[in-house]
Amino acid sequence: MHIKGVFYRIAGTLVFLVLLTYRGHSQNAVTQSERIMFYNVENLFDTYNDSSKDDDAFLPGGVMRWNLTRYNKKINSLYKTIVAAGEWKSPAVVAFCEIENRKVIEDLIFGTYLSKFKYGIIHEESPDQRGIDVCLIYRKDCVSILDYKYWIPSGILKRDFTSRSVLYAKLGIDRDTIHLIVNHWPSRRGGVLSGEDLRMKIAGMVREKTDSLMNKKPDGAKIIIVGDFNCTPDDQVVRSLLVPYDSVNFLVNLSENMALKGEGTYRYLGAWEMIDQIIVSNKFINAENGLHTNEKMLKIFKPDFLLQKDPKYPGFTPFSTYRGYKYQGGFSDHLPVLIDLKLN
Repeated sequence: MHIKGVFYRIAGTLVFLVLLTYRGHSQNAVTQSERIMFYNVENLFDTYNDSSKDDDAFLPGGVMRWNLTRYNKKINSLYKTIVAAGEWKSPAVVAFCEIENRKVIEDLIFGTYLSKFKYGIIHEESPDQRGIDVCLIYRKDCVSILDYKYWIPSGILKRDFTSRSVLYAKLGIDRDTIHLIVNHWPSRRGGVLSGEDLRMKIAGMVREKTDSLMNKKPDGAKIIIVGDFNCTPDDQVVRSLLVPYDSVNFLVNLSENMALKGEGTYRYLGAWEMIDQIIVSNKFINAENGLHTNEKMLKIFKPDFLLQKDPKYPGFTPFSTYRGYKYQGGFSDHLPVLIDLKLN
């Protein structure tokens, strides 16, 4: 029975992939749209010691007892999540936070069935003390990289900056130009005021950069800001991004109404919080030509397999890899967010 079970699982995976390929071609013929995904993957560390990082907890002898078996399970779980999130076809762009290095992303896109989608990588080591970075992967068949940079706030020396850099990528998608900005703002583990000054500086930098992008063209620019902001849409730091640049060019937080309805991507003390957000420029919403998007094209990806019953509070919570120091074998303590871009 065990051998048969393994056989059926393998056969089922192969059938799923064949159907995915077929449906991908069929869907592409019907409508032109691309999907962008953001996912905080909860401490995707490899199992090797890096003397330049504080990664000791995620070593085989560390407090988390991280090992190759657990690592491979996590890589496989993330691959399944990305494919499932694509529905008809794998997402055009997947932006990540909480990944340790380029190697873990290479293991994900070259060591699983994601290899069939020919993803490329944008990654740079950040100065974060724990060694966790933001990065993205992109499907080379539908996305071209026109430019990319990693930003830190002006006035802070690189050697003094100990958080995650902000990733900026200028993308060509369906003959349109998209400016994607990927964030992982400092945590509030030490309380609401913990890291507040640095969050304000990073927010100010993002606002300054988006204003500059909008100012380069009279009718604005198509900008998408994604990330784990470690605060909700009603927080003053996030709202500072939305102050109108002028009557035509401004940013809209597509996640705001979800938060008002009590939806979220992260659960804290039994309450959902919308800390993984997607913000876009008004130009994107009102675009008459090229790619456009709106609030209806945003969703939290929350299939049953990414959730588990909350052991302390009523309802469900993300099925995380760890709960405290206890290994659960789940996916992440955050849910992914998805945004579709459709061609007019």
